[in-house]
Amino acid sequence: MLWFWEQTGGLLIEEFQLVKSSKNQGARRLDGLIVLGEPASRAASSQFNVKGRDVVAIQAKARTLEMSIMGQCLFSRDLLLALGVRSVRSVALCVEDDVVLRPLLERYQGCEVVVAKVQGPRS
Repeated sequence: MLWFWEQTGGLLIEEFQLVKSSKNQGARRLDGLIVLGEPASRAASSQFNVKGRDVVAIQAKARTLEMSIMGQCLFSRDLLLALGVRSVRSVALCVEDDVVLRPLLERYQGCEVVVAKVQGPRS
């Protein structure tokens, strides 16, 4: 994940909390959230007001693209839109592509697959 952030810039928030846990819902976290337009740095807190911001959501797995990370990528996009972001690029970061699954995810606006150029996504 750090490899991707180093190319993108912005404020990296690791384990960004999308949804808080309550009686009727589980907590949902991103592996990483990049807030564009901020100085390149890593946040000390997993909290940030994203309303009106341009963001990149990252779900990272050190394995081949699979359906579980695809679902995380798609629904993370929708949860961020519900928080009022101006725009979201939702990335499934993996170490190996799947030529059948990639097009299924990338047909959704704002969702994409990025294959890491290193041994595996670093968290």
